[in-house]
Amino acid sequence: MAFLSVDHLSKAYKKREVINDLSFDVAPLETLVIFGPSGAGKTVLLRLIAGMIHPDRGTITVGGRDITDLNPEDRHLGMAFQNFALYPHMTAYENIASPLRAKTVGKTELDQRVHEVATLLRIDHVLGHLPRALSNGQKQRTALARSLIAKPSLILLDDPLRNVDAKVRYEMRLELPRVLRARETTVVYVTQDYKEAMALGDRIAVLVDGKLEQVGTPRDIYQTPANSRIARLFGDPPINLLPAISVAGSNGEWIRIASTDVGVPLDAPRRREDCVLGLRPEDVAVGFEPRAGAMEVEIDAVTPLNDREVMLLRARDGTEIFASAPQGTLEGNQRGRRDAWAMLDLAHAHFFESASGARI
Repeated sequence: MAFLSVDHLSKAYKKREVINDLSFDVAPLETLVIFGPSGAGKTVLLRLIAGMIHPDRGTITVGGRDITDLNPEDRHLGMAFQNFALYPHMTAYENIASPLRAKTVGKTELDQRVHEVATLLRIDHVLGHLPRALSNGQKQRTALARSLIAKPSLILLDDPLRNVDAKVRYEMRLELPRVLRARETTVVYVTQDYKEAMALGDRIAVLVDGKLEQVGTPRDIYQTPANSRIARLFGDPPINLLPAISVAGSNGEWIRIASTDVGVPLDAPRRREDCVLGLRPEDVAVGFEPRAGAMEVEIDAVTPLNDREVMLLRARDGTEIFASAPQGTLEGNQRGRRDAWAMLDLAHAHFFESASGARI
C-alpha cells in the first residue's frame, strides 16, 4: 500500500505548466529519488508536497490522509533545502531544536533528541557553534538533523548535497541511507546528479518538463531507459547515440553505423529501417589489429576518469564515439592520435526511434 500518493497534480505559472498531470506513489519507508535536469520542476513538486505552494489541480495523500489543503505545519513532514536555510543567529543545537520548540517539548526530552540525531549525523561536537563557524558539510548535516528531529513520517530532501564539496558529497551518499533507515522514515529526494540518484534511490522517477518519463529501480533506468533522452542523462561519459540503418546482406542482417556495416547478433531486439543505436562507452572495445566486424577509427583523445580511461574516437565519416576501458589496458597507454579499430558490442545496444526517441 502506498504511503504517499500524488494524483493528477498540476501547477502552472502564468501560461507555463511546470507540473503537468503528475501521478506517482511512494511505499512506506521507501526512498524515491526525483531526478531530472535543471528546470524540470523538481523543487516545485517538493514544495507542493510540503504545502509551501498549492496545486491548481490534483491531490496529495500521506498515510491515507488527504493533505492537499493543509498548512505546512499540519502535514507532519520534514524538509531540508539545498541552501541549508539555517538561522544565522542560532547555534547548531538551537537550529536542530527549533521544530521541537514550536511543539513545546520538555527540556530533558528536547536535549535527548537533539543529541541523538546529532550523534547519528556525527555533528555532536559542533552543537555549540554558530552556522558561520561550520563547514558546508557540517551545515548540511545540521539542516538534515533539523528535518529529522521531529521524527516525521515523510521527509523531503531538495538536492541537499548540491552545495557541499565532492568529498562530503561522496561520504553523505554512503551515510544517508544508514541515517534514513535508522529514523524509519519515507523519503522523497530531489537531485540532478545521476550518480546520487543511483546511489540513494530504491526507485528513481525521471522528471522532464513537468512530466514523469520513467519510474523504476536504478538498474531498470540504466539498463532499459524508456527513451534516448533518459539514456543520455544516465552515464559519464554519456551513451553514444548513433544514427543507424538496417541492412539485409547475403550472409545475414547488418546495421550501418558511421558508414560502416556491423553484424547484428541474433538476440538483438527487432529494429526499424531507420533508428538510433545507443551504446554505452564500456561496450566499445578498442584494438590495433583489424578484425571482422570492427570499425576503422582514429583515437582523437584519451583522458583518465577514476579507474578507467575514456577515449574519443572518430570514425571515417567524422562521427564521434566514446569508448572506455580500465586504466592501463590501452596499448602503451599512449595519448596521441593514432589509427585503431573499434568493436561495438551490439548485444548490449539500445535501439530508439529516430523521430520520437522512444525505445524500440
